[in-house]
Amino acid sequence: MGISRQELAHSIAGGDIAGKLAGCPFKGGVFLVGGAIREIALGREPRDYDFALSDAGDLKHLEQTFGKRSFLLGKKPIQTHRIVAGDTVLDVTILEETIEKDLKRRDFTMNAVAFDIRHGTIIDPLDGLHDIERGFIRYPNPDTIASDPLRMLKSVRHFAALEGFTLDPELIEAMTSSRQLIGKTAPERIKHELDLIMVSEGVWRAVDMLTRTGLIFEIFPELETLRIMDVEKHFSLETLGHTLLGFSFLHTRGGRYLANRAAAKDVGYALLFHDLGKAHTYSYDEVKGLVHFFNHERRSKDIACAIMERLRFSTHETKRISSLIEHHMRIFLISSPEATEKAIRRLIYKMGDLTPELIALTLCDMYGSSGGEENPSTYQVVQNCDSILAAWYESKKEPLPRLLSGNDLLAAGFAEGPMVGRCLDTIRDKQIAGELRTPEEALRFAEELLKSPVTPLKENQTNDP
Repeated sequence: MGISRQELAHSIAGGDIAGKLAGCPFKGGVFLVGGAIREIALGREPRDYDFALSDAGDLKHLEQTFGKRSFLLGKKPIQTHRIVAGDTVLDVTILEETIEKDLKRRDFTMNAVAFDIRHGTIIDPLDGLHDIERGFIRYPNPDTIASDPLRMLKSVRHFAALEGFTLDPELIEAMTSSRQLIGKTAPERIKHELDLIMVSEGVWRAVDMLTRTGLIFEIFPELETLRIMDVEKHFSLETLGHTLLGFSFLHTRGGRYLANRAAAKDVGYALLFHDLGKAHTYSYDEVKGLVHFFNHERRSKDIACAIMERLRFSTHETKRISSLIEHHMRIFLISSPEATEKAIRRLIYKMGDLTPELIALTLCDMYGSSGGEENPSTYQVVQNCDSILAAWYESKKEPLPRLLSGNDLLAAGFAEGPMVGRCLDTIRDKQIAGELRTPEEALRFAEELLKSPVTPLKENQTNDP
């Protein structure tokens, strides 16, 4: 970086935010603090801005300048006033003491730098600018973690987001010895930091650090069961190991299938949870000398759902992630030279808009298992993924029309109940396979099915290749 205090002060003062505030009649001190200073020092555009005021009455000048009223976040005694003006977000706190004392209580030295708006000077009591310059994430004092254990996850989040930065060995040691304190943190706060980690380009570095410090096992004790199984069974291809390695391919091999940050988050969590059920479904065929994990997908889904409830995932997130977990083997099962167009259509119908995310998850899982190496099997899967993606795009252009509704089946003589849904699923499956093309054909099939003593098949009972 190599930016001096004077250069940094000039850069901040010349920016839009500080420029708008330059002529305000503030009574007290007004300081831009924290991550915005770090981002500007690194030559980046901050996403949000944190301010500290020595006089609470000056908040009105910020509100007037940006044309928006503030609203409160958090609970007493620590509260933040947030102002949202378009894409600009300002978080404002009121100082209880001096700005220097406030900075010394912050999470990391690189965030303990302030810019005095009124005087145009940099305040850096902990030499944070030097740490930014050398790419060093360091805590201000040994009480940092004890005062807020979430800072352990925050340090890993910064480590993932700031390419070229390293964690202070003392901080790593403190995180390792204090990792159990994370259990005192509200689940929602943990989830928020994990979300930011999942969408970071450096998610692989973060997951590796979480594993090294043991934090990942404090947050997800279910992963410890996988690690124990790997050791006890002497697996050369570690179940947990290949899962964690898969994160190194999330934004490389899987990146082009991720439409946005939400998709990256879905796939990241699905990857982390997808094999949790293996520790509970292990079996060994002594005759054939083979290890099996029958139906581990569904067991993994159940365990993941319990974790997501514990960490307060939304219903929407839980539904998408659990679907990816439950079906994470489907692409592997149809990846052969003989894979049929019908099997691909069924997959796309089942997954819908999750199809690209399932492809990304498949590639992370596969390359995690192969160590990133290509072989005939990986080549075949990649080819199949390309075919699936092309077919998915085609399906978006001209979706298959619904042939019959539940009311149509009731009018045909079906009684209300689960048989109606099963029949519609079967009709849809045959439509996807090209066996039923018109409402008339579907109705005739339903009428024959109604006469038959055999219960209509569920979707997952069909004979997928």
